[in-house]
Amino acid sequence: MDEELKRAFSLFFDDDPASVQTIDTSRGDTDYRSTFIIETDTGIRHVLKLADNDFTFSEKITVWQRTVGEYRKLGYYCPRIIPDKSGSFPTIDFHGHKCTAYAEEYSPFQPLEDRFSEDFGQNEALYDRYKRDIWRMTARIAALNLDYTEYPSAYCLFETFCPSDKTDEVLENALAWKEYADTLPEEFADRAERIWHLWTDNRTKLEQVYKKLPTSVFQADLNASNILLDDEGRFVGVYDFNLCGRDVFLNYLMRENNSVSGICEALEIASGYYRFSDVEKETALMLYRCLKPLWYTRVEELKKAGNDPDAVRNCLQKSEQALTSPIDFAEHMG
Repeated sequence: MDEELKRAFSLFFDDDPASVQTIDTSRGDTDYRSTFIIETDTGIRHVLKLADNDFTFSEKITVWQRTVGEYRKLGYYCPRIIPDKSGSFPTIDFHGHKCTAYAEEYSPFQPLEDRFSEDFGQNEALYDRYKRDIWRMTARIAALNLDYTEYPSAYCLFETFCPSDKTDEVLENALAWKEYADTLPEEFADRAERIWHLWTDNRTKLEQVYKKLPTSVFQADLNASNILLDDEGRFVGVYDFNLCGRDVFLNYLMRENNSVSGICEALEIASGYYRFSDVEKETALMLYRCLKPLWYTRVEELKKAGNDPDAVRNCLQKSEQALTSPIDFAEHMG
């Protein structure tokens, strides 16, 4: 173990480190993130995390720490976030980065992705097996209406997650769709423009009511690498709270489900533990029409269509249908 890592470790723990496993999840030069699983000479494992980006700082980690506590109060396992020996989350120099440092307890449970590492990519049923547990947990957090932070989750709408963001992610993807749609042959120009106006009109109307929707504070990253299972394959909880923050429950639920059927099923599960308000029922379709029609997958499909006019037409039809189909989400909301 190098000396800089030893010094960072000593800020949190008194044990003598014996070995280290490094997991680098950095995303470019401006988003450095590394996790170090450090085993001591007595066989105890500790997790040390170092991050140099504009959304990881001491006040934010304190929010993550409290949110972990709220999930644990409901009986779900989440590794405790641990401050240094002085009770803080220090900024340290590490390999040329100014990193915020924090520690976590080592999880005794495996993530879903690791447990089914060979099968997961080919078998969505592995995720489906746990969706009732996942949405029960999330609905119970939503029902608490936690309100101790103004920091938004990474799924936020009409605001940015971190200072480097120019827009929210949904608008960013929609603008990418518009930029590419403007390059399509003239025969598609009217339809592409109609879709864009439908989308922007809907977004404007949604923005006028969005702040009336109930919020809570969520873990905000329910992918297979963060869902934890016990040795018998039972759902026990989640970890990785670095995208955590305040969010509208409906926004979070729809962002975590890719299909209409998936959204409806999640709504039905959630309604057993969370009471959807009238304004949520009235706004659900509007929210769907903001999130899904011009999402990045639509951009990818449109680019993949290339010069095939039938494929381009099919892509535009999907976006327009998502903006005009009368889906009755309210009937699934209790």
